[in-house]
This record gives sequence, C-alpha cells and structure tokens, in this order.
Amino acid sequence: MKSAKTEFIKEDKEKMRDTKPCRIKHTEDNEEQTELIEENENEKEKRKSSLQNLDHKIHTGVREYMCFACEKTFTSAKCLKQHERIHSGEKPYKCLHCAKRFRRSGHLKRHEMIHTGEKPHTCKQCGKSFTLKGHLTTHMRVHTGEKPFTCDQCGKGFSQLAKLKEHMNIHTREKLYACDQCGKIFLWASILTKHLRVHTKEKPYSCTLCGRSFSLLQHLKEHQKIHTGVRDYMCFECEKTFTSAYCLKQHERIHTGEKPYKCSHCDKRFRQLGILKTHERIHTGEKPYKCSHCKKKFSQLSSLKTHERIHTGGKPYHCAECGKHFNHLSSLHSHTKNKHSK
Repeated sequence: MKSAKTEFIKEDKEKMRDTKPCRIKHTEDNEEQTELIEENENEKEKRKSSLQNLDHKIHTGVREYMCFACEKTFTSAKCLKQHERIHSGEKPYKCLHCAKRFRRSGHLKRHEMIHTGEKPHTCKQCGKSFTLKGHLTTHMRVHTGEKPFTCDQCGKGFSQLAKLKEHMNIHTREKLYACDQCGKIFLWASILTKHLRVHTKEKPYSCTLCGRSFSLLQHLKEHQKIHTGVRDYMCFECEKTFTSAYCLKQHERIHTGEKPYKCSHCDKRFRQLGILKTHERIHTGEKPYKCSHCKKKFSQLSSLKTHERIHTGGKPYHCAECGKHFNHLSSLHSHTKNKHSK
C-alpha cells in the first residue's frame, strides 16, 4: 500500500511536468522560419523590382549614373563601376594560368578558355567547336550561305561586318596607312603590319611539326590541317573537302563558272585574284621577284624559286623508287616515266 507521502510526491511531479515551455520553443522556431521565408520573399521582390526598373531604364533611355572622369552615363551602378576601371586601370580578375589581369570576370572566363582548350559551342553541321558563341554564329554562315551585312552602295552581301567595312573602302577610297617601303596605302593599321612582312621577310608563325614558317597566323592554321587531316569545308556539288572556307569558295567557282576578276588591259576573266595579278604582269611587264644571288627578276614567285635552285643546288623532288633527286618536278615525272614505268 502506497504511503500518503509517496502519493504527494507523485502528484507534485505531475504538476511540475508542464509542456508549455516546450510549446513556446516550437512557437519561437516557427516564427523564425516564417521571418526567414518572408525575408527571402522580400529579397526576391527587390531583385525582381530592380530588374524591372533596369529594363524600364533601357527602354526609356534613363541613365542616372554618371562617370565624373568623362561624364559618360549608365543605367546601373554596376555598369558605372565596370566603366570606371578604364580610368583607374583596376583589373581585379587574374588568370590562374598566366599573369594576365582583366577588368571584367566575363573577359577572364573567355581568356582562360585559351589555357583549358574549352570550346563549348559546337557546330551541328560539321562538328567544329568554338570558344565563343559569336564565333559559332559567324561560322554557321559558311553552311547557310547567309550574308546579313549588305553594302548600301552596290548591294554586295557579306557574312562578317569586318568584311563589309573592308569592302566599303572600294567606294569611299578612305585609305589611311601608307607603307614606307613601296608606298602602298591601307585602310587598317593591322593590314599594313601584315603587308610589311613582305618586305622584312618576317615569318613569326612556325609549324611545330615540320618547322615551316608563315607570315600570317591564318596561313599556319591552314597549313597545320595538312598534318592533322582536318578538312572542315565540303563542296555540296562533288563532296570534295577543303581546309578553309576560302579554298572551298574558289573551288565552287569551277561548278558555277563564276570568274569575278577581270583584267583591266584585256577581256580575260579569272576565278582567283592571284591569277589575275599574275596575268596582268604580262601587260605591265612588272617583275617584283628578284633573285638574291644575281640581278635576274621574275613575274612569279614560283619562277624565282625554281631559278634560285641554280645557285643553291637544291633538288627538292626525289624519286620514291631509286632515291634520285631533281630540281624540277617535271624532271622527276620524266625520270619516273622513262626509268620505272612498266
């Protein structure tokens, strides 16, 4: 039988077992969660409102933020801050692979793809990949034939804006940069720099596989495809493939019969500009290629190279059957025909 004291202690414990403090704690947690949800919702609303406000400014032309250095105005504080780095020289974004620094994180990401080799934008037609979406868009015009940039003077279309600007020089004749070696004038300083290599014989771009050097980077890239076997451009008429869009375009003229280059001295027309220039030397008597060993001059570079072998003793053509070397390709063909053909 339980004593009165035991019953009293039990009753007292039951009274002390109050669940209200626990209920209060749960209530406080719920209130905190509710406050956090409300804060997140408020942040979302603020961001949405900010984007709507920025969008409105773009359309209305409102530009509230002004650079005190040059008085240029911007629609947002972020755009102003990025611009101010032009004046301050600040470049807070550093490449992890080299010492280069950038004003914008987007420019850094784009640069780092050079090191990583990342090319996230792939052509669905031929599988070629690019680091920038804009480069893919431009490349796609090779397949579609799209030429969105049109000359307002003659109506000729171009796939790239830069090509249109170069073409416009035909009409405007605005040539600003003169070669101090030959007097030839150019619209772009970069084109003059490339041209000067004709005089200096500079060839800064070398093939790592065979050591051959080139004056232009584009020429090196096209040459390297000989080693890799990559031929991205295909003729839809005969399915022949080419290493560049330029070579494909020249080839397509065989099918179309197009000869856009006309001689200014006679009625002859040509598919390639280089062939026209060589032809016109018949009329002008120009011989721009001079032998470095004697005073003899030639109208074609190939003729000069053939001639110089007289001085150097070079025999670049060898017979695969007997190993004999020749200084002319025609001599090799004659030898093979007379000595080794059955």
